[in-house]
Amino acid sequence: MSARNLITVVTACFNEEDNVREVYKRVRNTFHDISLDYEHIFIDNASKDSTVEILREIAADDPNIKVIINNRNFGHIRSPTHGIFQAAGDAVISLVADLQDPPELIPELIEAWRSGYKIAVGVKQTSDETFLKKAVRKSFYRAIDRLADTKTILDFTGFGIYDRSVINVLKELDDPYPYFRGLISELGYKVKQISYHQPIRKKGITKNNIFSLFDMALLAVTSHSLVPLRLATFIGITSSIVSFVIGITYLVYKLIFWDVFDLGLAPILIGQFFLGSVILLFLGIIGEYIGSIHRFVARRPLVIEKERINF
Repeated sequence: MSARNLITVVTACFNEEDNVREVYKRVRNTFHDISLDYEHIFIDNASKDSTVEILREIAADDPNIKVIINNRNFGHIRSPTHGIFQAAGDAVISLVADLQDPPELIPELIEAWRSGYKIAVGVKQTSDETFLKKAVRKSFYRAIDRLADTKTILDFTGFGIYDRSVINVLKELDDPYPYFRGLISELGYKVKQISYHQPIRKKGITKNNIFSLFDMALLAVTSHSLVPLRLATFIGITSSIVSFVIGITYLVYKLIFWDVFDLGLAPILIGQFFLGSVILLFLGIIGEYIGSIHRFVARRPLVIEKERINF
């Protein structure tokens, strides 16, 4: 195999029986048109439907298809990363299974990589999502960009091509729960951004729910920003000063107007509930950072594989 000639496409899937065959066909047709050698790795997160059976059929007919089946569902963060680390190609393309990342953009990604970019990513210029979803996602990406210590790529979901040298650096980081999008920005490579239109999911049900999205948001913040911790310190200092001033003011008023000034219970109760909620909020934030440290120290593997096909 000549240098810079093998491309690896990695697709993570979980209960995607309606989509994996079409993903396979569209990737195969794309590489047939550009006449490049490739391998397509599907890493399955212990699907409960017929996804694995379909992948077995595809792999039996096409040696370019490789399949990793996980012991259990290791989540939407660890499994895709493990799949990327198993790639043998000179460059690796991350492609989701729901076809919201268009495989037809692959030639343009490869062209950018061949021109010298270590990383080329797809950036959602437009989308068929509902207005509410688009607004929430845009707000999230921009909030993370403001909080992060390094400039992030807005409207970037992970879809892109990564040079072998980039993958090797990510492996050396040995992060057991990596926020992939943030790491790409933090590495400091020059990135080629390619705009595309994101279609809606046509088949199957999205696996992202409020809990997985909340997990992603917290991971992004705790992995790449110390702003929440500094904010907790700032609010703590400010609250202490304000409480001290209010306390002195009430004391002076009581001493001057002893018979007519009635403190009442309402201010005390409101203050207690407010300060209690602030304390719980920041205890939760500190807990997230401690949990992040615990994951890193524990050094558990990204996934445990049950089976490999065509490797």
